[in-house]
This record gives sequence, structure tokens and C-alpha cells, in this order.
Amino acid sequence: MRRLTVRSLAGLAALGLLALTGCGTRTDHTAADPAAGPGTGRIIRAQHFMRLTDVHEATGMTLLEGPVFDADGALHVVDVTAPPGAPKVLRVDVRRKTARGVHTDDRGAYTSAQFSPYDGRLYLTDFPHGEIVSLAPDGGDPRTFFSGEVDGAPMNPDDLAFDRDGHLYVSDSRGMSGGEATGRIVRIGRDGADATVLADGLAAPNGISFDAEYRGLWFSELTENRVSYLRLGATGGVAPRHTAIRVDGGLAQTDSIAVDADGNLYQGLHGRPAMVVYDKHGERLATVEVPARAAGGLESATNVAIVPGGTRAYLTVSGPAGGHLFTFDALGKGTRQSNGG
Repeated sequence: MRRLTVRSLAGLAALGLLALTGCGTRTDHTAADPAAGPGTGRIIRAQHFMRLTDVHEATGMTLLEGPVFDADGALHVVDVTAPPGAPKVLRVDVRRKTARGVHTDDRGAYTSAQFSPYDGRLYLTDFPHGEIVSLAPDGGDPRTFFSGEVDGAPMNPDDLAFDRDGHLYVSDSRGMSGGEATGRIVRIGRDGADATVLADGLAAPNGISFDAEYRGLWFSELTENRVSYLRLGATGGVAPRHTAIRVDGGLAQTDSIAVDADGNLYQGLHGRPAMVVYDKHGERLATVEVPARAAGGLESATNVAIVPGGTRAYLTVSGPAGGHLFTFDALGKGTRQSNGG
């Protein structure tokens, strides 16, 4: 999620704007960037697909996040800063290039979305309220799945991932507003109980995704511009984490993460409308860029969804010019880990 602090979201609420509130088709690939040094990979030019949202007058911004495909091939996207009454979850028919709102409420500021492999519902992280909410696939029947403290401290859940059995793994960005390294990775059982801290002392953890084999978790820390790897044990224990990739982002910072069938990592950027792609060994393979002619007024490329079983990828890009989808051909095929979170 683009850095909207708890304080800034709460400020919007104080104004009454938000209650207390981040099969493949042809795209324009280029050869290696002539200006790129060793290990920087090639440039992939994303193509504009459609505009989904305008800047909301009530909140002064729009921010698309959490793109995820449902079982029928529709793409669901959340708008983090949508005010009450405006669509907070949108359903996009990518074949017809149409979109409609399927959920709104008076309270939530949702920063990610994922469909559960256990019950088929759509799960949303409500960052400022420390809650996880689930919806029926059509956007109805909202339920609070989890709320409250974990190990004596409330969460600021940012992104999430599911294991094969439907248990949740959440990046908790607590401490981000004050610049404190008190963030965590939290596991929550699929019944909403047994919340366990797997890693702590993190600097605004953001993106989170399993590797292709479900052996461990990749997660990014926004204020350190690094991606770490946390191996999971067969009985639920964890091995010591290690820094796997250091992202040279310049003014940009690490946002959400997706992983394709080949194990490649797609690292979104806040502060630049681009995404960097690494293999599982940390080699930089490519940079997905929004062409300069389209990038005016676009600030962040937060996340990507790759069509399951295909390589067509949809990138969420936002800024003063609104919230947009761009497309490109991914380096590997889409899986559950290539959607949402």
C-alpha cells in the first residue's frame, strides 16, 4: 500500500470523510535497456488498459490496490481512499473493459484483497481499524473475520496471503507512522483464531507472498527498501529470516509483492509508476515501466495480478491523474500468489 499513515487516514475521518481513515497477449517488450548496467534486466513497457477511478473530491486522492481474479475471471480491485458511498471494491470485466462497484461502507479503508482457498470469500485488510473483513464473492454479506490485539498490540494489516489450507499471513505495518521498526508478520488461523507473530521488529512491512512451492514467505519492508525471506517449518514453526533482496529504489519505496509460477518476484513501487522483477535468487530480471507519455500524474505502481494459467498481467497505477490499470506480459504464468495480497 502507498504510504497513507494511520494519522493521515484518521485526519480524513476527523473531517467526516473517512471513518478513521495501498493466456498472455502482446504488449510492448523491449530488448535490454542500453543504459542498464549488469543485473538490471530488461525494460518492459506496460500499456494503458483503462481508467478505473478519479481523484475523490472528499478525500483528495484515489489509490488502487489488491488486484485479484475471481473464479469467473473477473478482476477485483480495492480503492483505499474511497469515501463512504463510493465503491471501495470494484469488479472489472477485462474482456469488455467495464467496471462496477460491488461494495462500499461507511468505515473501512481497505489496502489489499485475496480470495480464500478455504471458503471462497474475498478477504480485505482494513488498515486503520486493525481488522480483516470478508465478503461474499459478489461483494455482499460483509463479516468481520478478525479484530483486536495480537500479543498485546493492535495491528495495522496491510497485505495478506493464504496458504493452501486457507490460513492467513498478514503484513502488520504497526509503528509505520512514527518510523519505528515495530512491524510484524502475523499468522491467523482460517477460523479467525490463533493469531501468532512469526516475525517482529520490522520496518513497515508491506508486500507479502508465498514462494512458488509454499515453503516460505517473501515480504518487503517499505522504509528499508528490502525484501526478506522467512522459511516456514512443516509444523508451523519458522526459521530465522534473512534479507534476500535490497531494492535500489531511489525516491521510490517497496510496496506489494506477487510471485509467478516460475518463482519470480514482482515488486511494486510507491513513488514511481514502475515495478521491478527478480528471480528467486535475487537477480534483477526486468523493470516494468509505464511509458513516459502516460506517466504524467501517476505516482505509484502498487500491485499486479497475472491471469491464472496465463501471462497477461494487470498493474494498478495511481496518482493525481486517477487510478488506472496497465497491462504487460509477465515473465511466468499466474498462480494464486500472482493475485492480490
